Amino acid sequence: MEHMAEQVAGSHYQRLHHMLSESNWSRAEVRQQLIVDANAHFGHGAALVFDESAFEKKGDKSVGVARQWNGRLGKTENSQVGVFAALVRDRACALVDGELFVPEHWFDDLQRCREAGMPESLEFRTKGEITLALLLRLRREGLRYSHVVFDAGYGHLPWLLNDLDDEGETFLAEIHADRGIYLENPQPAIPERTSPRGKAPKTLRAQTEAQTVTDWARAQPDSAWRRLSVRPGEKGEVIAEYLTRRVYVWDGKATTARCWHLLVRREIDGSKLKFCFSNAKPQASLRRLASMQADRHFVERAFEDAKSTCGMADYQVRGWQAWHHHMALVMIALMFLAKERLAHREITASMLSCHDLIDILRHKLPSKVKTDDDLVGMIEDRHRRRFKAMQSAYRKQAESLGASK
Repeated sequence: MEHMAEQVAGSHYQRLHHMLSESNWSRAEVRQQLIVDANAHFGHGAALVFDESAFEKKGDKSVGVARQWNGRLGKTENSQVGVFAALVRDRACALVDGELFVPEHWFDDLQRCREAGMPESLEFRTKGEITLALLLRLRREGLRYSHVVFDAGYGHLPWLLNDLDDEGETFLAEIHADRGIYLENPQPAIPERTSPRGKAPKTLRAQTEAQTVTDWARAQPDSAWRRLSVRPGEKGEVIAEYLTRRVYVWDGKATTARCWHLLVRREIDGSKLKFCFSNAKPQASLRRLASMQADRHFVERAFEDAKSTCGMADYQVRGWQAWHHHMALVMIALMFLAKERLAHREITASMLSCHDLIDILRHKLPSKVKTDDDLVGMIEDRHRRRFKAMQSAYRKQAESLGASK
């Protein structure tokens, strides 16, 4: 925010800080406007993609911070993690909602939660539960989309896929390589009692044999795989090999199994396999399923654009409200960039990037720094803020040392 206040005409650091951290404006109304914009510019054919993003943090004061997996760093690190919903169409992507994940152990320390500004009514929810709540809220508030896409972090949750199926949502979810499938209906049933001794059987059992998706895929001949180009890339067409089959999926608890598509993607050199379940219509084509799976790539691009051009990871706030306010503003900015890319995709041959648009804005928007005196004044003001911050830190340190004697 300091850099914004230095560059943007008419801005003031304290006002920006108040707007983000203390002002009680409604992010729910921002989300409703994002839905209006998304429906206008993305249309019904878009994919609704759910994914998480992590933000490395120091210390233990930031709301929800803990040692968690940070995909950007490729390791477990002290981080905050948000669960986000994004719309994808025509290689453009925009975030439309998100919520901070708060680890369960946080709720054991009520004072810590209060200091972080967490709502008193907030209860622990898993990432899967947050995802389902976001989806139902977006649907209830009128967001239009054609299908839902998840990675394996959510696809491994049977209850989530079953709930979406029951809600009438069309989904494609990546799954783990050891997920079990049935080629024939397992027809779950309680075995008949074979002996008068002992307890009567109460647990449902499958009547057919299960196998893992990896075992099934590796048993298929090369002639079964179909090579498809799913999207243009910067280094040529993105091409992979696919195969699909209708399979039965059973969670070991329900009285009936579900019949879904199994989609397998294989790299051209055969080095890597990815597996997906989809409850799309039985007649859905292989190309349609492969295209749905390819949609997930663009949410990763959206996170990259949001962090590199919209300051998504560059916040220094600690509280619950400020974190969600910051993310709401990032989503507004990213929606604008996506809208411009969609509007100009024909005349720019889809080459217009978020960085291009940021360069245009930097050139066109008024700036505070126009003369040498403006530059000197900006640096002096920066030094005054740094000096005050240092004085405050030294004062707090002295008070702490004095209290410990």
